[in-house]
Amino acid sequence: MLRVFFVFLGLALLSGVISLGGKWAGRSIAMAGHTDDTTVHEIVIGNDVLAVPANAIRFEAARRSGVAARLDLYLRWPQMDGYSHEARDAFNHADGARNILFLTFDVPMMSRDMTGRFEPIYRALVEGPGRAGPAGLTVYPFTEKSGYVDEVLVVGDEGGNHPFVARCLAGDAARESLAPCERDIHIGDGLNLTYRMPAELAGSWREVDEAVREAAGRFLQTGK
Repeated sequence: MLRVFFVFLGLALLSGVISLGGKWAGRSIAMAGHTDDTTVHEIVIGNDVLAVPANAIRFEAARRSGVAARLDLYLRWPQMDGYSHEARDAFNHADGARNILFLTFDVPMMSRDMTGRFEPIYRALVEGPGRAGPAGLTVYPFTEKSGYVDEVLVVGDEGGNHPFVARCLAGDAARESLAPCERDIHIGDGLNLTYRMPAELAGSWREVDEAVREAAGRFLQTGK
């Protein structure tokens, strides 16, 4: 009888472990790599410190405090928040939704950001005069020898001191990409921020650029 009792006790414990494990695995699968945890992690890149909630950090392995070579984030437009149950459709791109911005912080590889590279570099790599794009943008095709295959250069406020400059995929590559337009800016004490946005937001480029800078300012703990 004692042996039978222990057998049933073992089965009950095993059942409980399987049930808890199943619930954990089921939640993990449902989250699909996302997290709704808002614990703030401090990440050091070069001379800069970023304080970012876990649900805005794109990859699970990066959701920890410490030193890193780069940090990848994703934020929902226009709320500029991380993953949550409410926002799951946007982050899972349900029904073809494309309103997620992808941000990467790392150490600059070049002394100038994309705006600074426009006149000395990009100007010689594009064909003029360009065509009109949405919201005052000018779209320039790259020359065949530029090395930027299937890309265009998009420029806003071209006559100003700090024009908006981004490279965008063109053709089929653009249609298949969740965020085909890329721009990089320098921030902090020596940090490069590259962000990618959906083509559908091209008409809101001013608002997007401002919102990205504001979000980066919230995360950045140095160089303010």
